[in-house]
Amino acid sequence: MALYLVRAIKLTNTIRTTTLLLRSSNTQTRNISHFLVSHNQLTPRSQNLTPFCSFDFLRDSRRGFAKGKKSKDDSGGSTMELAPDIGPSVKASAASQMDAAIVALSRELAKLRTGRASAGMLDHIIVETDGVKMQLNHLAVVSVIDSKTLSVNPYDPNTLKALESAIISSPLGLNPKVDGQRLIAPIPPLTKEHMQAMCKVVAKSSEDVKQSIRRARQKALDTIKKAGSSFPKDEAKRFEKEIDELTKKFVKSADELCKAKEKEITQG
Repeated sequence: MALYLVRAIKLTNTIRTTTLLLRSSNTQTRNISHFLVSHNQLTPRSQNLTPFCSFDFLRDSRRGFAKGKKSKDDSGGSTMELAPDIGPSVKASAASQMDAAIVALSRELAKLRTGRASAGMLDHIIVETDGVKMQLNHLAVVSVIDSKTLSVNPYDPNTLKALESAIISSPLGLNPKVDGQRLIAPIPPLTKEHMQAMCKVVAKSSEDVKQSIRRARQKALDTIKKAGSSFPKDEAKRFEKEIDELTKKFVKSADELCKAKEKEITQG
């Protein structure tokens, strides 16, 4: 009986010891789990700070760059507009318009008949053949036989009659004659009244082309003026001087063409 009592006491003590160990183990496990959870919750937060800080830094840094229109002054840090260099393109456009006016003047002067034969005096005549209208110089070759005679040689002999009719109908006052497969056009002398009328036409053409040249000048200056403060004043003055020199150059060319034509008219 005593033996059984001793064994019972030992078994009870063993159970109590085991229970205490299990409780202690569970407590440590909970503490470790709590530590791990706390650590996991803190770690992402600390790691996430770096991407957001980097993004903010890049975003703020990009604000310092402009897309071609603004720049920061190193001294004051203020922004200023950078105007494109439009001067050369505006000047080139003005020169092109002025040159076109001179070319148009040359064509108009070539239409005026003088007492001297000129190969280009028939170029503007319109000839209708087979229902199609074309300039005479596209249908024939005009050459000067002497100072008072022109020769018209058609590319197609079948257009000879059409060429003759067109020349007679023109305001030049010419009366060509058929000579084989070509036309011979004598240039009659100009009367005094005709000379005066032609000189007036030349003067009018001269004034018209000068106005065109001045309009091209004004257009160029207006373009620079519209640029406003973005175009430096010293650059604007230099540009205006260059445009004025260009204008004088083309006006001089117009005067030379017209004077040469007037001399051709009056001297025959």
